Parts: sequence; C-alpha cells; structure tokens
Amino acid sequence: MSKRFARGLVVGKFAPLHLGHEWLIRQAQAQCEQLFLLSWARPELPGCEPERRAAWLRLRFPELASWVVTPEWVEQRRAQGLQLPDLPDEQEPDAVQRQFVAAFCLAELGQPVDAVFTSEAYGDGFAAHLARCFGRPVQHVEIDRARIQVPVSGTRLRADIHGLRQYLAPQVYGDFVERIALLGGESTGKSSLALALAETLGTRHAAEYGRELWEEQGGVLAYEDLLRIGRTQVNREQSLAGQCRRYLVCDTTPLTTLFYCRELFGRAEPELERLAERHYQHLFLCADDFPFVQDGTRRDETFRRRQNQWYEQELQRRGWPFTRLTGSPMQRLEQVLRHLGRSPAS
Repeated sequence: MSKRFARGLVVGKFAPLHLGHEWLIRQAQAQCEQLFLLSWARPELPGCEPERRAAWLRLRFPELASWVVTPEWVEQRRAQGLQLPDLPDEQEPDAVQRQFVAAFCLAELGQPVDAVFTSEAYGDGFAAHLARCFGRPVQHVEIDRARIQVPVSGTRLRADIHGLRQYLAPQVYGDFVERIALLGGESTGKSSLALALAETLGTRHAAEYGRELWEEQGGVLAYEDLLRIGRTQVNREQSLAGQCRRYLVCDTTPLTTLFYCRELFGRAEPELERLAERHYQHLFLCADDFPFVQDGTRRDETFRRRQNQWYEQELQRRGWPFTRLTGSPMQRLEQVLRHLGRSPAS
C-alpha cells in the first residue's frame, strides 16, 4: 500500500537528538515514501557539534537521508554550482529560515517536498511558505505538539543532560558521559580503585581487556594482539557509555596498550598510536608509593617504577593535565571524588 506522501521533510536542531525527535521522525517515516532530515544550529550548541549530530542521525536512522549543514557546507556546495542562500542565524526572521529550507529542497534534493512534519505552532506558516516557493501544495502534519508521548525538549535536556538521560537513546547519551581514566604501573591499585569508584559514583566501569586476553592465551601475546586489545578496549568503553550515569570509569586506556606494545615488540601499529591519543575528561596517575604485590602475573618493582616514569613523561609531553593519586586506596578514592567536586560522604 502506498503511503500518504511521496516526499516528506523534518527540520530540527537535534541538539541533542532526543526520543521526542525520534518519535516525530518515525511518525513521519510511516507516512512518507521518502523522508529527508535536515539539521542546522546557529549558533552551535556545546556538546551538540555538527559531527555529533550527524553521527546520531546516522546511528538512529541509517535508512534515511540526512544533512547536518554548516556555513562551510553551504560554501562548499555553492562552489559546486548550487544556488543556496547564507545559512540563517537563529535570530533571523522566520521567512529567512523558511527560504533557506525551500532553496535547500530545490538545490540539494532537486525537488520539492509534499509535507513537513513538526511539533511546533509555526508548522502551518512553514508549510505555506514552502508551498509559495514550490508553486504547489505542501501540507503541515503536526505531531504531538503537547509533548505527551515524550515530555521533554532540547532546552530542558541541555540544562540537565544527566538527570534527563532517560529521554536519550544510549548511543546519544554516551557522548555526554565523562570518561575517568586510571593509569599507573603494575600493582598500583587501578583495578580495585576502578571498582570502588564505579560503585561510589553509581555508574559502570570498563575492565581491562588486555589482562583478560593475556589470561585466556596462557600469558602469551602476539604483536597483532596489541592492536586488537586497543580496539576492543575502545569498543568496550563505547558500548558501556550509554549505560552509565554521568561517568564511565576506565581501568586502562590505549596509552597503556601502547606502552606494552613498545615494551614487548619495540614498535606499534600507526592505528594503535592514534588510539593512544584518545581523549579522557579526567586523567589520574596512580603512584607506586605502596609495597609491590606479586600476583604471579606481574614483573617487579623496578619495572613498575619505570612504567610510572614513562606515563609521567608521556602525559607531560602531550600536555595532558592529570592528577597524581597517592596514599591508601581510600585516600586515592577521596582524591578522585574531590577532583570531581563530590564529597567523599555523598
């Protein structure tokens, strides 16, 4: 059975893309043979940069054609011969915004649309403007203006992204989770601290895949295993982030994998070098200031000291700020909590 409209359009900032947007898009999708998604924001909103918004749309609606446009994109398309006006600022009149959408449809899509879908009062005027530009009817389909299905807005979410995370798909919320990375030599208490921190913060932790693989393979790692470890660790973080509550505690990072790769094989794949540049919002280096504990898998105290010196040098060389954790496990936990602005008793 054919659908109600041949071509439909949904326009939004999607900053961030929340479940209300997704509800609207799926309602529109059910009524259109082809549905197009268009997003822009001027000014851009922190945490919702164009690359992120484009990634969210691809992840959540891979079957739909979507555009996240910027002034640079407009310039690029003009250089290729398309007739497009300047990308409007948020403060510009409705007519200017609507004219850009009309020009986008004719220049980029190569055809008008039959319907626009919104949850806003301006929808009728928007459709009427497009109809005048196209010289043919364009229908406005209003979807849940009262926000009954999903009672949230982008403005509310941006004000309390962690408190309202239930209105975001995990793939979207994961981009707002702050990653806490623990570095340090063998027997510096990282894994115990990761567990304690995750429990105290009421969130998840990403365990060290490298150790799991090392044990699985009887203590033997091949050169290619190190890149596999780096990739798997990053994938593990990404899959866990959407299940977290503000923070993800990372027992290790690809920087550690890079250390072992150079230590064991004297070289590393370029991809592993790139993974080692991965950004973490909170970096902690666990000091080697308590007795070394041999669990049958570790080397020795001299190696631990050299490992910690390497981390210090690498972090300083990269200009990455970090906090050195010292003292007992409880004292280290308290130091992290103070850094995060949380009371140890909270």
